[in-house]
Amino acid sequence: MTNHAGFDARLQRSGVAFTARDAALLEAVDDQASLNAAAAALGRSYSRSQRRVVELEDAFGSLVERQRGGSGGGGSRLTDTARDLLAEFERLEVEFTGVAEAEETVLPGTVVERDGELATVETAAGPVRAIVPADAVAVRVVIRADAVTLHPPESLPEDDTSARNRFAGRVTAVEPGETLARVVLDVGAGSPLAVLVTTTSVDTLDLAPGTDVVASFKATATRAFPDSHADTEDP
Repeated sequence: MTNHAGFDARLQRSGVAFTARDAALLEAVDDQASLNAAAAALGRSYSRSQRRVVELEDAFGSLVERQRGGSGGGGSRLTDTARDLLAEFERLEVEFTGVAEAEETVLPGTVVERDGELATVETAAGPVRAIVPADAVAVRVVIRADAVTLHPPESLPEDDTSARNRFAGRVTAVEPGETLARVVLDVGAGSPLAVLVTTTSVDTLDLAPGTDVVASFKATATRAFPDSHADTEDP
């Protein structure tokens, strides 16, 4: 099981992530009764689709039963394991839709450096790389709960270019659901950082109040907006 906890519509097992793209492939196999026809219907390479099914089966078990030749001309059909996996993935997406979209952490900050559309914003939790409107100086950085990945402090790669922002934090609360959990972190910003992870990740990372973690999130998934209250003065 992975040691990284985050959520972008995926189920993970043995280091392999089952995503919406994989779900679409299995659903197409179910519709077309053929892996070859499923790949064609999705505009994908058959050889790559076949390799992907093998990768998934190595992690999740038998997913596609293949028949060659015969009076019916051969074909493919989903196993019960595949249907259970699709059902689990659908439940995860439904719960995510109901919980994650509204969950955001907002941190006020000041732009201290720019690089095109990206800028570095100094916040109480530390510097944040984000997409910032031109000419904005005082901003509010918005961090979506589902965009954050949690790592044990000792396992975080030193050079992780895909997740440019990192906050050291301590878990203050874990609120589990059926398949997802809301984790609240103290990152020294005054406002807590809300993170959405799978319940499996809670167990894998042993998340509980008092656990030290590192939260990381991509600059390209982080937005900042002008702070309309920054220049407001009391009469």
